[in-house]
Amino acid sequence: MSKFIPYPFFHEDVPIDISFLFESEKPAGKHGFLKVSGRDFVFEDGTKVKFWGTNFNGAGCFPEHDYAKKLAKRLAKIGINIVRMHQLDSEWHTPNIFSFTKGKRVTEAHLDPESIDRLDFLIKCLKDEGIYVYMDMFTYRRFRSDEGVEKARVIGDAAKPYACFNRRLIDLQKEFSTEFWTHKNPYTDLKYCDDPVIVLAEIANENELFFKSEAFDYEEPYKSDFIARFDAWLKSKGILRDLSDLKVSSATDDQLLDFKLDLQKAYFKEMYDHMRADGVKIPITGTNWVRTVDVYKSHEEMDYLDAHPYFYDFRWGEFEKYCINRSVTQDRQTFLASCAVMADKNRPFYASEWDAPWPNEYRADSVIYSAAIGMLQGWSGFAIHTYSYSTDLGKMNMLGKEFSCEKIGNTPYRQGIFSTWNDPAKFGLFYHAAIITRRGDVKAADEFRSIEYTSRAKGGEKISDFGIDRCALVNPSDSVQPYNAGEDEGKNQVASVTGELYRNVERNYGFVNTAMTKCAYGFLGKNEEIDLDGVKIKSETDFAVIALSSLSDKPITESDNILMTTVGRAKNTGAKFDGEKMLEYGEPPVLIESIEAEIEIETPHDDLIVWSISAEGYYVGNPPTKYEDGKLKIRVGKESMSMYYLIYKS
Repeated sequence: MSKFIPYPFFHEDVPIDISFLFESEKPAGKHGFLKVSGRDFVFEDGTKVKFWGTNFNGAGCFPEHDYAKKLAKRLAKIGINIVRMHQLDSEWHTPNIFSFTKGKRVTEAHLDPESIDRLDFLIKCLKDEGIYVYMDMFTYRRFRSDEGVEKARVIGDAAKPYACFNRRLIDLQKEFSTEFWTHKNPYTDLKYCDDPVIVLAEIANENELFFKSEAFDYEEPYKSDFIARFDAWLKSKGILRDLSDLKVSSATDDQLLDFKLDLQKAYFKEMYDHMRADGVKIPITGTNWVRTVDVYKSHEEMDYLDAHPYFYDFRWGEFEKYCINRSVTQDRQTFLASCAVMADKNRPFYASEWDAPWPNEYRADSVIYSAAIGMLQGWSGFAIHTYSYSTDLGKMNMLGKEFSCEKIGNTPYRQGIFSTWNDPAKFGLFYHAAIITRRGDVKAADEFRSIEYTSRAKGGEKISDFGIDRCALVNPSDSVQPYNAGEDEGKNQVASVTGELYRNVERNYGFVNTAMTKCAYGFLGKNEEIDLDGVKIKSETDFAVIALSSLSDKPITESDNILMTTVGRAKNTGAKFDGEKMLEYGEPPVLIESIEAEIEIETPHDDLIVWSISAEGYYVGNPPTKYEDGKLKIRVGKESMSMYYLIYKS
């Protein structure tokens, strides 16, 4: 019978500190500005870097000074080395970049003094702790009639897709870009454009011309503007066409799609050139999600590529709440496969958002899987969406609910569903994910396969079965072999070409098997003992993630300092579910299922001790151990129960 124990995460600290592994990386920016070298990000001094990070959303970007220091230290302790500042410009939260409080009417978009002061100080704190910054400056900005924008309220957040072609909207973006990037941070004495702690930037978050359904029609006067531009484009090519019945969101009109592609490229190029003129030195991309092949093609002149993979299917109303409730080990084509639509053999790829959100009971394995697959693919890293929408994290310490309301900005999921700061099932595994990513514990594949497209409208639907688990998948190129989607037909398991990763969708489990990190994840309880070359794992608990990482420069089978994490399902006290339907949120404290398992480690050390570590970071007891024949055998889950165990030489 499952036993759940309290394991709350506290907003000012974490139980284990691995920042010593990356001490030499402080302060952030010591290697100079970030550059692009082939598929990799490198600093000016030639240092290669991979990022494991998170997003700060909305008001979460503007903490008070005292908390900013603690927050930066907390992130560094768990291994994070990048934060994306997301939704800075969203008016539904306060503070935002334009307004510190609600009440006063804001008529123009300029940096609010109190908001920018908090952001400045946060950046300084992150820099001190070796944590870099990704700037997302245009996300949900509400353009205003006072700014000369027609139908400002009607066109909505970020004026999608009009902001990609309307002259007034583009000019306003450029004005703000200049104000933002030339702003001088008094705590670093550097303009944003001159501070190497800021490493990446996008032009517009999830905003492009191809994403609307065919039923979507443009508002006037933007529709007439768009059609006039299309007509001029056609005539420049000697094409005469009646546009009176044009469906502006058609996904099958090749002439329209060709025009949109040119228009999208022109928008990205204009903004890119403007940012460069403002002094921005770092890699820039256009936008960041996977929708169509044309979105990829529109980035031909951008420095890197970005996408937002998610593993969820919300039906999240005020009275009934449903969400995916399964593991990544149960899907042949996982949520990360879509990233290959934006991946490229010649430029870096970075996922500035990803998530497998609460209340999915089986979300824990998404963390290790994402880190491992990202490194196999040769990608440059991930930032989970999100850390939090708030900085008032001590007030409601429960999963999936940070606010008193049911909606924020008229959107239900912003109340805390994506928040990870206190989630043992996801944030709790960041230690291992950060180590896998930043230390390079998982090798990149040296075998490339190109993906197949069947239409411009979709793209990448043939990334099926296990392609993403096997080798590096990239966009079509003459230099790589096309990926045959049917080559795994009838099979239920796959190993990476490196031999370090494995996944089985019949038995619903996977593993990472490297010298420095070893992990078994998924429905381990129904499987036999898993042998990971010097580490054996046998779980009695149905669903579990059991991960071990060396905290020294020696492999696990030689190390005298090892972190072991055992975690599976996590929920609020009193939470109730019926399949994919959530009946009750529950309340604090957060509970984790105690993972019952036997772990055997080959080691030359006969004096290793195993300590259970509490949520407060205390040594709380020793699980039963036995050393014989060069093997340390550990029994967890019944005595001194925890999710973290330190294995080290006394």
